[in-house]
Amino acid sequence: MLFEISGLSKRFGELAALTDVSFEVRAGEVLGLIGPNGAGKTTLFECLAGVLPSDSGVVRAGGREVPGGERSQLLFYMPDTITPWGSQSVRWALDYTVGFFGGKAELRSGVVAELDLERLLDRPIGALSKGQRKRALLAVGLLTSPPALLIDEPFDGLDLRQTRDVAAALRRHASRGRTLFLSIHQIADAARMCDRFVLLSNGRIRGEGTVQELAAHAASRNPAGAFTNLEEVFLALT
Repeated sequence: MLFEISGLSKRFGELAALTDVSFEVRAGEVLGLIGPNGAGKTTLFECLAGVLPSDSGVVRAGGREVPGGERSQLLFYMPDTITPWGSQSVRWALDYTVGFFGGKAELRSGVVAELDLERLLDRPIGALSKGQRKRALLAVGLLTSPPALLIDEPFDGLDLRQTRDVAAALRRHASRGRTLFLSIHQIADAARMCDRFVLLSNGRIRGEGTVQELAAHAASRNPAGAFTNLEEVFLALT
């Protein structure tokens, strides 16, 4: 296990965005966070990354609590729909990631090739299309050094071929030992991509495990149901 989350809660006034959220993230796995719109997925990622303070709960790694201010050593969070360094080139962003964030210079050329960024290296990030910007920012994330990478909607803005190629690149990095925790809106993409899943609905964990483990959980609640894929399990548990 790389780290575990225990009793994480977050409120915005009268709204309980997260309630007693607990699960574990295992080293080298691709873990999918799935749930309906408004389930609390982005809030969960922001609390884990220390961007947003939680009201309660702890993150533990190696048997000790990791406070929000120290989590940058454990994980790197890549939000969705952001445009950092808009006037700077993709090349500059990658160089900055390697230099300032202590990124992995030895992976740079491979990541550029995997994400088809060669033609975009001298383009300003702010001038890229949504899909191009997504690939550039995924490259930034993959070059960072923390053991876990949290990515909010890694396939948003990508066409079918790009989604396939990006998924293959992410799997290759996971096979080398990088832990990936992905919030994915499309269940079909999540089913193809992830080893295990965390199901989140109305700010609460509704299930954690492989498709088979989640299907068994769904069947225990509804013995008459037939749960043969992630979509059916998702609907039954959330």
